[in-house]
Amino acid sequence: MTTQVNRLAVCISAHAWNKDRSKVAFCPNNNKIYIFSKQGAEWVKEATLKEHDAVVTSIDWAPNTNRILSCSQDRNAYVWRFEDKQWKPTLVILRINRAATRCKWSPNEDKFAVASGAQVVSICYFEPENDWWVSKHIKKHDSTVLDVAWHPNNVLIATVSSDGWCRVTSAFVKGVDSKEAVAAGTAFGNKLPFGTCVKEMQLGPWLHCVKWSPSGNRLAFAAHDSTLHILECPNEQSHQQIAIRYPLLPFMDILFLNENNVVGVGHDYNPVLFQAGPQGWAYKGKLDVKVAGGAKKVGVSAAAMFQSMDKKGQADGATETSIETKHQNCITNIQPFGGPLNKLAAFSTSGLDGIIAVWDVATIERTAGVKIN
Repeated sequence: MTTQVNRLAVCISAHAWNKDRSKVAFCPNNNKIYIFSKQGAEWVKEATLKEHDAVVTSIDWAPNTNRILSCSQDRNAYVWRFEDKQWKPTLVILRINRAATRCKWSPNEDKFAVASGAQVVSICYFEPENDWWVSKHIKKHDSTVLDVAWHPNNVLIATVSSDGWCRVTSAFVKGVDSKEAVAAGTAFGNKLPFGTCVKEMQLGPWLHCVKWSPSGNRLAFAAHDSTLHILECPNEQSHQQIAIRYPLLPFMDILFLNENNVVGVGHDYNPVLFQAGPQGWAYKGKLDVKVAGGAKKVGVSAAAMFQSMDKKGQADGATETSIETKHQNCITNIQPFGGPLNKLAAFSTSGLDGIIAVWDVATIERTAGVKIN
């Protein structure tokens, strides 16, 4: 499979796939969520979800229960269920007074986390008596929480925020989680009542994104100073934090392709690979191979030249070149697409250019000259 590039909107703020990757839900940077399905070689819109009142900031699609989770700047979150051939929203009681920034289902899909500008993370679980989702708050943050990530054990959650801290906290909910989930112990202990902060790391610059490795023995998070940080945490006695400096612009999102490879995406418009080897973690290069640049425009009138100088700030209004990457603007989201989580065969990216691109790992290995799997 080659890299697939689909321009589905002018701008995309978030996207998520269903289980078999035949449908994609995305927000075109407004208060709506579009669901597109693959019909032959084309993507066709089949539904529009309209419950939010402000820009949708995050979407997550639970593969096994087929429920869509969304959150928005309107301070609300909804769980969407497909019933009677339509998507129906279920109310979530978040109890926040600032925008929701990121949402994520737990691995067991029995609860979810919503980060917010209210300096809290809402851990939500279902109350069948009232047919709604209620929440408990994790209140360890001093600024906007920008990302959340669930540990594979369904109990621990990692958060990063604009106060420059990465934290690992227990999201154990009585009646939902069982003590057996942590009875054997974790790299952060086995006494994990709700809200217990088991690890804190301060970096200085604000942090954009965080992800656990498939085993949960590594935690990666990216800062605004263009560094990628890896916490090695194989057991309770051995924790080591590693920082890898990236020489260009910062990342907005990251993803483990497997236990030893992390892809970062952001303001460079190009996915970047970091890899663990015998000598430790290292930057391995960009994954989008350059194509021929755009041609220089000629024959532009004086009026058009001055208009271009005024609107675009160009010294030479007659010169315009295309960006030599598949994405033409900041990449804000990266999602797994194909293969098991411990050995992804493909991943997808979306960004401010309205493009959703699907990247095949085998093709990347061949064209970018890197070894991933």
